[in-house]
Amino acid sequence: MKFGKKNMSRIGKKPITIPQGVEIKIDGQTVSVKGPKGELIRTFLPDVKVEIKENEIIVSPVFENKRVSAIWGLTRALLNNMVEGVVNGYEKKLEMEGIGYKANLEGKNLTLSVGFSHEVKVECPEGITFGVEKNVISVSGIDKEQVGLVACNIRKIRKPEPYKGKGIRYQGEIVRRKAGKRVATAGA
Repeated sequence: MKFGKKNMSRIGKKPITIPQGVEIKIDGQTVSVKGPKGELIRTFLPDVKVEIKENEIIVSPVFENKRVSAIWGLTRALLNNMVEGVVNGYEKKLEMEGIGYKANLEGKNLTLSVGFSHEVKVECPEGITFGVEKNVISVSGIDKEQVGLVACNIRKIRKPEPYKGKGIRYQGEIVRRKAGKRVATAGA
């Protein structure tokens, strides 16, 4: 199968090396990745073929098409994230900034006091663990997509505002600040 220069996926061409201690099973379009931290299962579109050759996962397109080229790279990236997740796991850290802002763990769930008249409770989904240290909340798990989604939902509770910078932000995120209103003095 030959591809033109336009329809070649740079990411899709790269093979994924299988680390020691990781087990991969392919059943049609469903791929199961099992490692020291857990197991992830995902079904991929039939436009790409996933196979194991010499301790590497190789993703190849079934036919030539612009859409298939995009799915080819996406499939390879998702598989790489699955392998990386079961070996090392993923973590996102969120910082809280504001007077009286605090987070507590109640069992597995998270309780936030972020300036509302009530506390906000965040339930811990399956496969995710929360950690709290001073004003930093850590969200960790083996599924990169789920870790990012949970962290995003926590950030949405109180987004950082541009005037004083209060709110919940990702660690290292830079919030662009705005100048407040200025009072003009009347000339006498």
